[in-house]
Amino acid sequence: MEGLFFNVNNGYIEGLVRGYRNSLLTSANYSNLTQCETLDDLKLQLSPSYGDVLANVPSPLSTSTIASKATEKLISEFRYIRANATGSLAKFMDYLTYGYMIDNVALLITGTLHERDTRELLERCHPLGTFETMPVLCVATNVEELYNSVLIETPLAPYFKSNLSSADLDELNIEIIRNTLYKSYLEDFHRFCNSEPGIAGTPSAEIMDEVLCFEADRRAINITLNSFGTELSKKDRQKLYPSFGKLYPEGSYMLGRADDLEGVRAAVEGIGEYKSFFEQGFMGGGGGIGAGQPKSLEDLFYQREMEISKATFTQQFTYAVVFAWVKLKEQVRTLGSIDVYSLAPYRPKLRNDGTIALLCEAGRWTGTQRVRNLAGTREANGCAQQEIRNITWIAECIAQNQKERIGNYISIF
Repeated sequence: MEGLFFNVNNGYIEGLVRGYRNSLLTSANYSNLTQCETLDDLKLQLSPSYGDVLANVPSPLSTSTIASKATEKLISEFRYIRANATGSLAKFMDYLTYGYMIDNVALLITGTLHERDTRELLERCHPLGTFETMPVLCVATNVEELYNSVLIETPLAPYFKSNLSSADLDELNIEIIRNTLYKSYLEDFHRFCNSEPGIAGTPSAEIMDEVLCFEADRRAINITLNSFGTELSKKDRQKLYPSFGKLYPEGSYMLGRADDLEGVRAAVEGIGEYKSFFEQGFMGGGGGIGAGQPKSLEDLFYQREMEISKATFTQQFTYAVVFAWVKLKEQVRTLGSIDVYSLAPYRPKLRNDGTIALLCEAGRWTGTQRVRNLAGTREANGCAQQEIRNITWIAECIAQNQKERIGNYISIF
């Protein structure tokens, strides 16, 4: 019955998104990209999909320019869809941006705590997480002023008000703050999808329930694994777990009591797909997706997310195709054990041992660094878009003459 009137308001949007989906790079396209010898060759191969944003970019090209232009195209397409969305779909798309807003606000909080000029940080904020009153946050000179500004000026106000005080911004680790907000966001998004008229009881709700439950479980598992060896107590760790998902409540309880990898393995034993992840892969951050390379636990999570997103397009009359397209186009993933986008002004250099060295813009090597957060991924500010991440990875391998690692990407189609 939901399909009877769906196309009246949303048929154009769904058709548009399916068209965008068909323009995503295929395995054959990636194969051609890996054969390129220079970034100019890469630009030529990308012309069918990204020619409109790369055509006027002068040589010499850089990987950051290619990534920036590809992201620019995604943002333009997303904003066009949002401008044409109405009703429940418009609210649904707003929810898609809240995760990016959380990371942008977390970045501003970090800058304020370290007495950085927050105006400079605006350029590093993810475009999908910007909002009209965002410059107001830059007026704040201390965390209390920033907290009050967030409560008044951003859509994240309910998440801050119910979980954090101004003192928490000064005392808690920024990753605790980020994950506390993201927990509230996921719970609110899940509640919205199951209660909003026009979504509840439709294929959109069914698909989004699977997507959000998977994300909640992944975050719970990653938070647990990454908390080992830190000062985060079991009690505080449990507070970061979303209160829904396939693991909730029994699995979440067991994760909260886990002391090591075996404890995590026991907690997910009852969920077949998660159990198979621990049987297939392991936690090595340097694991890859290329042929003959061992898959890390993180790789397996991302492959599963890709499978869910691709399967979404087999359904009709659903808002979930918008979410799936964004995920396929802009999937969050760390680059090896480091995030290219969160480390400016440093430039990553691949090393044969699977680590990445950082080259400062001034030309000094700063040694090998590893970056991780509790959830195991970088949202928004640290985003590594799946298609865009793949392109960036290939471009970086070409630029740094590391062709032996060029196959370490996740092919979407």
